[in-house]
Amino acid sequence: MNGSTTQITDPSGEDEPRKFTFDFSYWSHDGCKENNGYFEPDPSKPNGKKFADQKSVYNDLGVGVLENAWGGYNSTLFAYGQTGSGKSWSMVGYGVNKGIVPLFCDNIFQQINEKKTAGDKTEFEVTFSMLEIYNEQVRDLLSSTSSRGGLKVRQHPKRGFYADGLKIVPVASYDEISKRMAEGTTNRTVASTNMNATSSRAHTIVGITFQQKFINAAGEETAKTAVVNLVDLAGSERAESTGATGDRLKEGAAINQSLSCLGNCIAALAEKSSGKNTRVPYRDSVLTKLLKNALGGNSKTIMIAALSPADVNYDETLSTLRYADRAKQIKTTASVNESATDKLIRELQEENERLKKMMETGNFEMIKQDDDDDDLTDEEKKQEKLDRESEYASMLEKNQREMEEMKKTFEQRLAERGDSGTDFNAVDEKKKTTPHIYNLNQDPQLSGRIVHFLEGDNILIGSSGSEGEVGIRIVGPSIQLKHASFTMAGNKWSIEPTVPHSRILHNGKAVGNKQEIAHNDRLQFGTTQFFVFCDPKERDSSKINYPDISYDDAQQEVARKSGLGMDKEAKSRDEKLLQEEMVKAVPAVQQANSISEELDKKLKFEIVVVSPEGRGETKGRSIVMVKVTHLETKFEWMWPFQKLLNRMYVMQEMYDELLEGEDVKRTEEVRSFLYDDIMIVISFHPPDQRVNALAKSQWGTYLVK
Repeated sequence: MNGSTTQITDPSGEDEPRKFTFDFSYWSHDGCKENNGYFEPDPSKPNGKKFADQKSVYNDLGVGVLENAWGGYNSTLFAYGQTGSGKSWSMVGYGVNKGIVPLFCDNIFQQINEKKTAGDKTEFEVTFSMLEIYNEQVRDLLSSTSSRGGLKVRQHPKRGFYADGLKIVPVASYDEISKRMAEGTTNRTVASTNMNATSSRAHTIVGITFQQKFINAAGEETAKTAVVNLVDLAGSERAESTGATGDRLKEGAAINQSLSCLGNCIAALAEKSSGKNTRVPYRDSVLTKLLKNALGGNSKTIMIAALSPADVNYDETLSTLRYADRAKQIKTTASVNESATDKLIRELQEENERLKKMMETGNFEMIKQDDDDDDLTDEEKKQEKLDRESEYASMLEKNQREMEEMKKTFEQRLAERGDSGTDFNAVDEKKKTTPHIYNLNQDPQLSGRIVHFLEGDNILIGSSGSEGEVGIRIVGPSIQLKHASFTMAGNKWSIEPTVPHSRILHNGKAVGNKQEIAHNDRLQFGTTQFFVFCDPKERDSSKINYPDISYDDAQQEVARKSGLGMDKEAKSRDEKLLQEEMVKAVPAVQQANSISEELDKKLKFEIVVVSPEGRGETKGRSIVMVKVTHLETKFEWMWPFQKLLNRMYVMQEMYDELLEGEDVKRTEEVRSFLYDDIMIVISFHPPDQRVNALAKSQWGTYLVK
């Protein structure tokens, strides 16, 4: 980084260095020092003078979003980049290193209080919402219950796309927003832990609406409204890796559909800004529908492109830079959202009368928002018409609700909002004195969010849903109905399996009988549930300086205890890369075997380390492969590890359907499970002959390979 220019150099030396210019180019990889937990520039280090801390990034970007909100302009800030590149660090931050979202929320209330203190008669109203898009489904993170298929995304003729039924809560202080964000993150963690669906696979959108009500020069009560969307996107490498391996992910497992569509929309908008008449495919994904206004409409929009400086991520980093270079060509036109309150209510009443009339007559008009809708196919128009009745009924209800809300004072709305349900301050205090276990997640943001207190002498752990049967309920592959139990004797806690074959690991080793546990011990239940045991009394009375445990630490421990030679000593670059792949492969293969067993798929997965000729970054070094064996036919496949990760999305989806009581066999008829490679062969043989034909036919065997 040099000023506003970012230069990227190919580590192999095959390509010339490339330069990209943006509004800002920040370096935050090294050159810092820690001051009471906060990372600030250290001028004594080589890159110290150019190190960008959280405050400098906020001053350049977040302050502009704040000024737009006061001016009544819609604003959107979204972060794009591969997993681990720093998106969540920039948007949310960790600990005292607060990112743009918490700093923005804190500052807006500081300025509101300053204006009130100065005698400003304006009424200020702030509302908060938080949603997640995972696998093309929208989940309200402020709701502890989720409906099958998530919230529906509907389209309003004036306001555009919105998530129907999304909980929007009024907030009166930054502390309340902080509490709601903690609630949303906890709900997200509970949903993700079953399958370790981390933030690298999901998009999170924090929505803040800031409204100022005042009397204008004409004596009318006027409302100036700003909608601010702060978006933390999923890791971009998922779509890239899938394309690179040529795998065809099933439509049902659309982890990357949103990111791919976002790229298509940005490319189309860039062409449109240059004067070309290009259709922008907003409708192709949930994310692009909800961000339509931000990308090409009434919004001032900022994109943060997060980059990894690691040489193994050269291709991903170059791809992100190109993506951002395209995005900067897009032009949006923002206008002040100001209107008299009486006029808003009157318009809503008139719109409701039109909606009622259309519903009574059954003559539903098509919602046409702009010229992009002119290119809808006849089939799409037919489908749109089929959706009209539910769309208009929802819109009628939404308008009615808005009118009722407008007639209430903000204080009334605050009184009616209800509590978030969890007193996080009380939980934090209780953690200081009561033994408990807390979760580990691949995403550091989600670690420590789930806390189970150990109270009593015997606590049962399992997946049983019956109230009172288990003290700690966890769900996931290989979790039994009554999986294990914690017992206490002589001020010491122990863990033991409740039924044979319960998978429990203690500090990386399998637990067969009762095992005493100590503070900071690592526990794994099934294949996806990682926890750390915390005993405050033991911790406080000991002279041991206990280290913080991360998800990667726990995974490396499991890999070492599995006999994979995970040495902590410094190694060559190739050995370190192999070790990183191993750490990822062990839990993935364990999880795949668990799902295969529970779904009775007769497939066994094994890790194999091979030394191929290789190309590019794998040339000349050992890599992880996965051997897949069909236990009945004895057919074997050798997959690149990335292929297993891609297929895991389908496995996870089918496992989720099993948990929710769906008919997996029926689903399998529509969506083949794992057998892309032999579907052509199967289609040429009757079902009762296909195994025999595959085994004997050279042609069939060739296609299998």
